[in-house]
Amino acid sequence: MRGLAAFAMGGRARAMLIAIASSSSLLFAWIGAALVALVTLRKGLAEGMQLLLWASLPAIILARVTGDSTVVALILGTGILAVVLRLTMSLALAALGSAAVALLTGVAMATFGDVMIDELVRVFGEFAAALEAQGEGAALQLRPPTELLLAGMLGTANGVLSFLCLALGRYWQAALYNPGGFGEEFRALRFPPALVLGLGVLAAALIAAGFEWRSWAAMALLPLSISGFALLHARANHRKQGGFWLGSIYLAWLVFDAAKLALLGLVLADAMMDFRSRWDDDDDPRDNSRDTPRNSRGNGEDEHSAGRVERREDVAGAGEGEREDETEDTRDDTIDDEREDGQNDGREDSDPRP
Repeated sequence: MRGLAAFAMGGRARAMLIAIASSSSLLFAWIGAALVALVTLRKGLAEGMQLLLWASLPAIILARVTGDSTVVALILGTGILAVVLRLTMSLALAALGSAAVALLTGVAMATFGDVMIDELVRVFGEFAAALEAQGEGAALQLRPPTELLLAGMLGTANGVLSFLCLALGRYWQAALYNPGGFGEEFRALRFPPALVLGLGVLAAALIAAGFEWRSWAAMALLPLSISGFALLHARANHRKQGGFWLGSIYLAWLVFDAAKLALLGLVLADAMMDFRSRWDDDDDPRDNSRDTPRNSRGNGEDEHSAGRVERREDVAGAGEGEREDETEDTRDDTIDDEREDGQNDGREDSDPRP
């Protein structure tokens, strides 16, 4: 993928060719959206918006033919987030903007996407009827989705995909021009406590409003989930853990609702305690010398470490005293040497030699 990004950045015509070709397909539309983000971040708003217009043309034609406007929504959503990141230089604000993209998409789907939503309602209805015919519907207790619920689901999905395409474009930019920059930026992503609490209260209120508002509550929780994954990546980088650990967490998050709730609880705890700064303090050797008992492994090691600190202080104090004594001894030796030299000079002057 890095080679594809490097080829696209080799010229405007190359970028347009790849963006138009990928946006013509539902399967590869994410490549065109990520490329729009890359050009916007690297070459500026004018170049990025020009590429966005070219990439949107086949997407609009595809929407007219198939009735599926998800490709158009993905390209526009990614373009909006890329503009936010380009202007603010803050990945946290771009993550927060993903909730706004999800909201705008949901409202647009509820207002103008009647054909697509009606088709989804019909598909889900046939699926539920098939399960009931097999005698599994009663056991699963499936509730047919409403149009409002589906509009919120489509909006949330577009917000997630738009941020992922933005992250891919930002990764390409870092890989080509600043290796490792995106990883550091993503691991530092964090929201202030007031914003975390506000989004959590908003999501809880939407969930309490009814079943059909749950997908809209997910929009408010989207930035918090992104922040939670950033915290997990920071922890993995701090502990030097491999990709298997992160992959297992991603899989658990996709499968289990309890994992989603645990991630949100972790974000709330991080907003109050700021785990990253604590990890940095633990790694600081100066903090280890000043606060040895907190960073040690046990009481025995605490006493042993404290003893080493005291011994270092004693040695330092003794060293200063020895240096003072050595200075005085050196001064006395210098005076004695001068006296001996004077006596020798006198003897040499009085010694009669031919």
